[in-house]
Amino acid sequence: MIPHMKDARFTIPTPALLVKVVDELEKINMDDRDTKGDLYEYMLGKIASAGQNGQFRTPRHIIQLMVELMAPGTGDVICDPASGTCGFLVAANEYLRKHHPEVLTDAKLKEHFHQRMFHGFDFDNTMLRIGSMNMLLHGVENPDVRYKDSLAQEHSEDEEAYTLILANPPFAGNLDYENTTKDLQAIVKTKKTELLFLALFLRLLKTGGRAAVIVPDGVLFGSSKAHKELRKILVEDQKLDAVISLPSGVFKPYAGVSTAILMFTKTNSGGTDEVWFYDVQADGLSLDDKRSNLLPDDKQGVCRLNL
Repeated sequence: MIPHMKDARFTIPTPALLVKVVDELEKINMDDRDTKGDLYEYMLGKIASAGQNGQFRTPRHIIQLMVELMAPGTGDVICDPASGTCGFLVAANEYLRKHHPEVLTDAKLKEHFHQRMFHGFDFDNTMLRIGSMNMLLHGVENPDVRYKDSLAQEHSEDEEAYTLILANPPFAGNLDYENTTKDLQAIVKTKKTELLFLALFLRLLKTGGRAAVIVPDGVLFGSSKAHKELRKILVEDQKLDAVISLPSGVFKPYAGVSTAILMFTKTNSGGTDEVWFYDVQADGLSLDDKRSNLLPDDKQGVCRLNL
């Protein structure tokens, strides 16, 4: 039994509602993995408020954009240290199935895919349950989705263990120094969660590993010593590949904060010669709390251009 499934409860309060749920589900053909996964994603999409610990749902098309840009390969070991519902891991799984179908036919690659490729950490048991079920319904047999307070627990067992990090960690928070693991404070002395998570990503990545992560604009423009120090590390000690600015309404109705996607490669020897900057003005949805479609469905989402 998965430890975080202990004491899980699923309550349907009335017999009539249970009958209605069963009748509606009975109409759907559940033989297909994609159908079950899509149904689960639909239910997650109806979560209309932020979690107790500052989690909020990353829009699926933003996740898909980040995954497409990072192009996971069959040998990657992928981690999201603030995994929530495991949206990034699910999208990476779908990308690999589409672009590298050999992960399901080659015995060695299949074993790696199901047993060692996907890793997610969270310290909210509800999120762990949802994330584990999400991965299972999307066809990953044994993902490593486990309880871990990523900023408070030591990382010796996970240090330099991953080749790809995809994440949208909680930010705009502060932790006491005594509640933050010392190995992160050694990289950057700060209480700010967004800076601590970037330090964590550098800790977890193998040399040559890469990351695509969402950060608040403060990481780019903050004037504190810690902000400047971390930017210096990314630009001078590592290889900063891209900064993609997102519209401030992308995460509504949960939050209206301005954010950006940072893409970087861990080198420990620099290499930042050129950085790709891109300013996203719109994402196909309205930037108010309603987030209504502004384009037809076939125009939404990630598109590959054949240049």
